[in-house]
Amino acid sequence: MTTYEPYKPYKLAVVSAGLSKPSSTRLLADRLAESTVRQLSPHGREVEATVIELRDLAVEIANNLVTGFPGAALREAVGAVTEADALIAVTPIFTASYSGLFKSFFDVIDHDALAGKPVLIAATGGTPRHSLALEHAVRPMFAYLRAVVLPTAVYAATDDWGATGDGLSEDLPRRIDRAAGDLTALLAGRTPAAPAVALPEQVVPFAEQLAALRV
Repeated sequence: MTTYEPYKPYKLAVVSAGLSKPSSTRLLADRLAESTVRQLSPHGREVEATVIELRDLAVEIANNLVTGFPGAALREAVGAVTEADALIAVTPIFTASYSGLFKSFFDVIDHDALAGKPVLIAATGGTPRHSLALEHAVRPMFAYLRAVVLPTAVYAATDDWGATGDGLSEDLPRRIDRAAGDLTALLAGRTPAAPAVALPEQVVPFAEQLAALRV
């Protein structure tokens, strides 16, 4: 486990792959970063958050894919992700998966750069039907890169903005705070308590169970 010096601020990289300006993807990224910074403040640690807008790096990412040489801005963005203590990665969902720009950015990063790094994944889309893209596309990509992907992911459909939730679901602000809380717990070195598991009063050996069936 990484040991953090008391005086060293956390470095948080926030990657937003939104294409429009402004975009709901950037808005979700900002909300997740703000909640993380707020929840880390009681631990007495400062946070240096660097937001990376992939929209502004699209040409450099494409050039790097064909030439193998990153431009100055892309090199700085890759360095921010590589040196960060944790990463928040947010993509819009297109055709039931992450955007091509999002995938291309992580394609130009060294495959070992994210190993062991905490990553909070999130996505935006027009309909709740695409929410599972986080689980079947985004999470496996970061798992392949050997990142520590937080169990709580956040998906925000168009209707989620300003919604209050219902008896079976949480509204978006609560889901944002819950995911940021998971990231805070990991960075602060706190391990959530595991639920108690009730043990059976008596374990009958399998051989005895088979013998009972023959009677």
